[in-house]
Amino acid sequence: MKIQEVEISAIRLPLHDPFVISYATYEDMPSIIVKLTTDTGITGYGEAVADDHVTGESWEGTYAVLKHTLAPAVLGLYPGEFERLHDVMDKAIYGVPTAKAAIDIACMDAVGKALGVPAYQLLGGRYHDRFPITHVLSIGEPDAMAAEAAGRIEAGYRSFKMKVGTEAREDVRRIQAVRKRVGDDIAIRVDVNQGWQNSAVTLQALKQLEDCHLDWLEQPVKADDIDGLAEVKQKSATPLMADESLRGMKEMRDIIAKRAADKVNIKLMKCGGMYPAMKLAHMADMAGIDCQIGSMVESSIGSAAGFHVAFSQKAITSVELTGPLKFSKDVGDLHYDVPFICLSSKPGLGVDVDEAVLAELTVFKDKVTAL
Repeated sequence: MKIQEVEISAIRLPLHDPFVISYATYEDMPSIIVKLTTDTGITGYGEAVADDHVTGESWEGTYAVLKHTLAPAVLGLYPGEFERLHDVMDKAIYGVPTAKAAIDIACMDAVGKALGVPAYQLLGGRYHDRFPITHVLSIGEPDAMAAEAAGRIEAGYRSFKMKVGTEAREDVRRIQAVRKRVGDDIAIRVDVNQGWQNSAVTLQALKQLEDCHLDWLEQPVKADDIDGLAEVKQKSATPLMADESLRGMKEMRDIIAKRAADKVNIKLMKCGGMYPAMKLAHMADMAGIDCQIGSMVESSIGSAAGFHVAFSQKAITSVELTGPLKFSKDVGDLHYDVPFICLSSKPGLGVDVDEAVLAELTVFKDKVTAL
């Protein structure tokens, strides 16, 4: 079985509501869907959701890299030789983990389908039975965020991830308002997305938040400031998560060596796909660091890929893959039992892709075929 054809579709996924974080507001979510076809007729789907602020990749640039560099490089390869596949991609172009993730995910899907097994079996087998879903609160006024949280509790949610990262004083008010509204038994995780810039501002904010009993604080300082993360960890009792600071193995080694985080947020778009994500989870496990599989707000395809990694690894103790719940129209049918996700045992990613919806959402597309 060899890769015969790679079809690349640039799409825009419509959101129910705008998604607001510290550095951007998304009215819809630009994504790239890869459809890989083998010479045996097996197809696999992958996804790339680029973020200029995290990996330096854009939607248009990722599309071009897939079309002109990565798709031609992997034609003729057996999609199940994941180590070789990544070596070939790495030799073809440096970096671009989001583009590589699309190929990686499509190969996992295709191989799972060919073998008749779910993708998590290719990563060590299933470990977890289910994961609770955390609802993400976009940045808003304190009272509005508190009201949204209260409404989600009525729907069954027991944990929230608050997006903050504007001005620290206002962020403190947001967090305090939500905690006051939901009570002490609901888990609150706070994601600053680098917005507090440095350790000094972060430590001042955390001092004011001591009574809020946060589950953890995520990426308060700039991505490259791993020393700043380490300082916050050393001087605060609030558990600390690294997100933008962790992309691949180099950053994981630095975080481990400097004891810079209690938990790391592994994202397939940051590290290059499912196979590299598994490697990062193993590194964290050896260092005694908990992991989360996070989201770039992917469709059912990318979200399912993240879940397969999460369900297969003991070190992964939480997930934040709620993209499909935010879309008014999705290309796949990943199923949520809110407030839980219970992954199916269907082959590959276990997601059926609606080609009609994919075509409807496609802005431009190309196909690369072996001669």
